[in-house]
Amino acid sequence: MSTSRGLGTDFDRWLGKLFRKGPFTALIVLVKIAEPKVEPLRSTFVHVVGNEIDWGDIVLMLRGAGVSWDGAAFFPTRDDDGGLVPDATARSRLRELEAALREDRLTLNKGAFFDVWGRNLEVQETR
Repeated sequence: MSTSRGLGTDFDRWLGKLFRKGPFTALIVLVKIAEPKVEPLRSTFVHVVGNEIDWGDIVLMLRGAGVSWDGAAFFPTRDDDGGLVPDATARSRLRELEAALREDRLTLNKGAFFDVWGRNLEVQETR
């Protein structure tokens, strides 16, 4: 059962707005934040075919990753017709995203990045 339904997290608002354009595939990267470092931990993809899910449901799903995480970045992707991408394409795009993150953690800001409470996050460049 969802624990955040009705709380209106940043994630919930983001998902509702994005889903108005229809189903999509989301590339997901879980990270550990130990300032000043942000380290990718796990990645996966999911096909989003409805907006009935909320942040509490996402947190329950991400527990299956088996790691303690501080942030989750979502990168929506669609096929040429605006729908779900095939699994092979999602895996390929996820590998490309992982490579980009190894080169530059600021890549996280190109997605929708949330903390464990579903609030927006942004990676800042260290000086």
